[in-house]
Amino acid sequence: MTEPAPDPLDELRARLAAFPAGEVMTGTVAGFGERGDVLVRLDGDDPQAPTGRIARHLLSWAAFEHPSEMVAVGRRITAEVLGADEHKGEVTLSAKACEDEALYRHLLRNRPGDVVTGTVAAVHNFGVFVRLDGEPPHPAYPGTGFIRVPDLTWSRIDHPKDVVRPGQRVAGEVIGTDTHQGEVVISLKALQKDPWDALAPGVGDVTTGPVTKVLPFGVFVRVGEAAEGLVHVSDLGGQVVREGQELAVRILEIDRARRRIRLAPAS
Repeated sequence: MTEPAPDPLDELRARLAAFPAGEVMTGTVAGFGERGDVLVRLDGDDPQAPTGRIARHLLSWAAFEHPSEMVAVGRRITAEVLGADEHKGEVTLSAKACEDEALYRHLLRNRPGDVVTGTVAAVHNFGVFVRLDGEPPHPAYPGTGFIRVPDLTWSRIDHPKDVVRPGQRVAGEVIGTDTHQGEVVISLKALQKDPWDALAPGVGDVTTGPVTKVLPFGVFVRVGEAAEGLVHVSDLGGQVVREGQELAVRILEIDRARRRIRLAPAS
């Protein structure tokens, strides 16, 4: 009996499975794509069918007009595997991730759950850069640590500068590392107590707290240590309130799953 011919897709899947995400691979530059991508013949590839591809923005931290300024055909190259696309038969790579060996080792040393310390290097509306203790110089950013805005605090804020300032010492928990951005993603909030765990008032209770935000649809009032609830504009009855004003409110509903509290004026 003649055995059925191997399924080319199964063969391709088996070949791509040899390149798991996060693995560091070596190969040879085979050419350049139309969009400035770099084609790589990974070690073990068919010489006539290179499967590695490095997108232009993942080639180097340095600025360049064309990738040929950074690498030449035939040059050996080291890159981290991002993933495999079985439809295209390609392995997506990042050479930038491995370009700075000291930075790469630093990123891999920081694991989720670790507590790290450092100094705030820059504060932007999209997040905060932190110069972590013992880090190597970053090729592009003011620090290897990065705090996303939602990871700064449990409280509602308008801008990260409401929480931290350049030069401030901070401690945070590592959420993960991003080798392609060269960042250790950390959270200050992870080391703070969740105010919802200590939320004492219940539905029907009357409490007093400061108005933290005035918006067209209502006002937010702090309930307990840091949790906030909304008084809808329709429940204010035309009452004018301002930020910082103490307001007596009655708790109408507590939705712990969605972290929402609905309030109404107590009087």
